[in-house]
Amino acid sequence: MTRNPIALAFVAIILLILAGNAFTVVPETKQAVIVGFGKPKRVINPYRQGEEFGRTGAGLIAKWPFMENIVWIDKRIQSIGLEKQQVLSTDQLRLQVDAFARYRVTDPLQMYVTAHTEQRVSDALQPILGSAIRNELGKRPFAALLSPERGQMMANIKNALNRVARQYGAEVIDVRIKRADLPEGTPLESAFQRMRTAREQEAGSIRAQGYKQAQIIKADADAEAASTYAEAFNKDPDFYEFYRAMQSYETTFVTNSGGADASRSSIILSPDNEYLREFRGRK
Repeated sequence: MTRNPIALAFVAIILLILAGNAFTVVPETKQAVIVGFGKPKRVINPYRQGEEFGRTGAGLIAKWPFMENIVWIDKRIQSIGLEKQQVLSTDQLRLQVDAFARYRVTDPLQMYVTAHTEQRVSDALQPILGSAIRNELGKRPFAALLSPERGQMMANIKNALNRVARQYGAEVIDVRIKRADLPEGTPLESAFQRMRTAREQEAGSIRAQGYKQAQIIKADADAEAASTYAEAFNKDPDFYEFYRAMQSYETTFVTNSGGADASRSSIILSPDNEYLREFRGRK
């Protein structure tokens, strides 16, 4: 063979092909399912919760050339999106919902047996995400999306999606609603009008309550003033009558007291008029 360089080159090529097929490098971000004749044999670098980077089992591995193949499964978090899903809330509002979910394959062997590829897992989870969102949002009014109740809604959707994801060896990490808007046009304008009417009714109710409280306060103040006047009258009826007469004179004879623009009033009364008795003195 040493005398035949062509044969030597051919053998070298065969050895290189065998070595290339027998050895491979598993990266940190991948899980490798070794498959022999269509059946999974073992898993290299599987996901483990809390594992340290660099100590996961990744690196150079050996397998039987041509008899075993590698199916790569991503170890990182995957995302599935759901755009413009129409949902009907309990207050009969049609919502356009955009949502997404994040998941990770935690059991690559089960994932390969049930789905073979990650794309099939995403394809299976996407309609379940839409169904879970419709079921959960359909139990609540639109205002619930703007309240602390939204957190519980997301947890319920995540649990519903997780029940299906576990069948594919996956775990749902998070579910979020990006947007939940009313459709453009008449539905949106009608919702704004209902909101405007509700706020106007609430404002009218608040004003009515305020007016009622003001009347109660005014009535209490008038009653207290009347009580004070009555008490003062009972203590000194003559002084009280004099004081009230002075107030009446001021109101009658001085229409604009003080200043250069003060107006003057001329009133002609008989000296014996009872209204002027305080000017005559008491007899």
